[in-house]
Amino acid sequence: MGKATAFITGASRGIGRGIALELASAGYDIAAAATRWDPSDPQSNLAQVKREVEALGVRCLPVAGDISNRQDHQRMIEAALTEFGAIDALVNNAGIAPQQRLDVLDTTEDSFDRVIAVNLRGPFFFTQAVAKTMLRTEKSVSSPRRTIVFITSISAEVASPNRTEYCISKAGLSMAARNFAVRLAPQDINVFELRPGIIATDMTSAVKDKYDELIEQGLLLEPRWGTPRDVGKAVVALIGGYFDYSPGTVIEVGGGFGIQRL
Repeated sequence: MGKATAFITGASRGIGRGIALELASAGYDIAAAATRWDPSDPQSNLAQVKREVEALGVRCLPVAGDISNRQDHQRMIEAALTEFGAIDALVNNAGIAPQQRLDVLDTTEDSFDRVIAVNLRGPFFFTQAVAKTMLRTEKSVSSPRRTIVFITSISAEVASPNRTEYCISKAGLSMAARNFAVRLAPQDINVFELRPGIIATDMTSAVKDKYDELIEQGLLLEPRWGTPRDVGKAVVALIGGYFDYSPGTVIEVGGGFGIQRL
């Protein structure tokens, strides 16, 4: 086993794609997971990611699986092990927004359960399975240290009462990251939490005008939208060994959003 391998969930678009490209640029082989993968469709998002990653001189394995379905987890892991021999880094990026933004007094059970299943329950148990795999297999020669990164959100702390289920899912994932960090540090596996802010993706396109106005009014210290590759660069630093003495660290990639000002 030579090159280090990173397994990225939700890798077909948005932040996941940005992370895949930055890690590929840094020399990582990529297991790119998405809900669907059709090898016969060269125009699919995951097919495009595969081409872009491989153009950077590394391997890319598309992996189909529903992160909210535990029955898919072991198959997804075994696919990566068969192809690469190891999983050196896991990036828990898969996530969804509510299909409809509703006031907290009108949040439905169906929406709550759907968001929690994908954003919290699925990543928790997938991480559990990957961590056990890491503990029983050897890491790649070039991997600095095995690492797990949870992509949460500034919404882990910032309330948005028109998408409460999303905020709850990210706050729960933040605590999951903390617990995995405490449990796995003695086994030489670092766990980090990364909180993107206002990132330009299809998920945020519906509220572009709102955030354009807030940014113009001075919401951020860095007065622009973030990009998926901004997040990817932070992931490269976390799994590249630059934060080995900082297990459990929470990093915001939000243009200075989190700094309180008068």
